[in-house]
Amino acid sequence: MFKKSIKLFVCICIAAITLNSCIGSFGLFNKVLSWNKTATDNKFLNELIFILISPAYAICGTADLLVLNTIEFWSGDNPIASNVGKTQSVMGSDGRMYSVTTLKDGYEIKDADGKQVNFTFDEQQQTWSVEAEGTKQVLLKMKDNDTAEIMLPNGGTKDISLNEQGMFEARLALGEGSYFAAR
Repeated sequence: MFKKSIKLFVCICIAAITLNSCIGSFGLFNKVLSWNKTATDNKFLNELIFILISPAYAICGTADLLVLNTIEFWSGDNPIASNVGKTQSVMGSDGRMYSVTTLKDGYEIKDADGKQVNFTFDEQQQTWSVEAEGTKQVLLKMKDNDTAEIMLPNGGTKDISLNEQGMFEARLALGEGSYFAAR
């Protein structure tokens, strides 16, 4: 009986992996992992918690593998991984607090004064836009997985690679970086 159960379990796992043809986001497993990493400020205590709740990782991983990732593949949304509608308070680089709400197609950002800015992604055009005070402006257009075209303040465009070097080039092109030479 035990051998038949093992064979059946292995067949179900193989079928689930091969028939849905996706890896998925493993949202439930990652939520448990994220919680475990920040459960305490002590990494040794977090490791002890990990050891104690390790069966939860197996259960969550299996639930993701067999159910939630399949739902994500067919519907496009993982019910556990979705952050749509959630709001977080974020400290800006200017030292002020902002309220950031995740939208289905981007983010809504509000400051303490109630001013609102929306960053949205147009899937059909593959563009990210910013909308503030009734004005919408395209910021960048995704070209492929490795490059994007940014819109410059002078109306021109520049292709950048989606890595650290590309981000550095984008900052320079937008006038947010300077070189200083010294002897």
